[in-house]
Amino acid sequence: QVQLVESGGGLVQAGGSLRLSCAASGRTFSSYNMGWFRQAPGKEREFVAAISWSGRTTNYADSVKGRFTISRDNAKNTVYLQMNSLEPEDTAVYYCARDRGPKDILHSGYASYDYWGQGTQVTVSS
Repeated sequence: QVQLVESGGGLVQAGGSLRLSCAASGRTFSSYNMGWFRQAPGKEREFVAAISWSGRTTNYADSVKGRFTISRDNAKNTVYLQMNSLEPEDTAVYYCARDRGPKDILHSGYASYDYWGQGTQVTVSS
């Protein structure tokens, strides 16, 4: 089984920054594309960003493009989400997830991901 554990969430003022981390178990982390999703109160889970197994290719939701950066360190089995210029609309529980494949495609739909972390709360005050 694969276990994903997110960390780094918290309360931040609008315009501030947070860096989320997702630590993965196992030795095959580098073989999978990874993604970040978020779910705000009263809303459905939405795609935030994805990164290829090698880290060479990324994809972002339009709402976060230019503000968020996804990256990974395969030697540490960790994927990151650097969030800058945060807005109250970014308030949500953020989840990392493993893409079930194929790995030559970066998926934005949550149905393409087979393992999920428990989530970390990000709250951005006005």
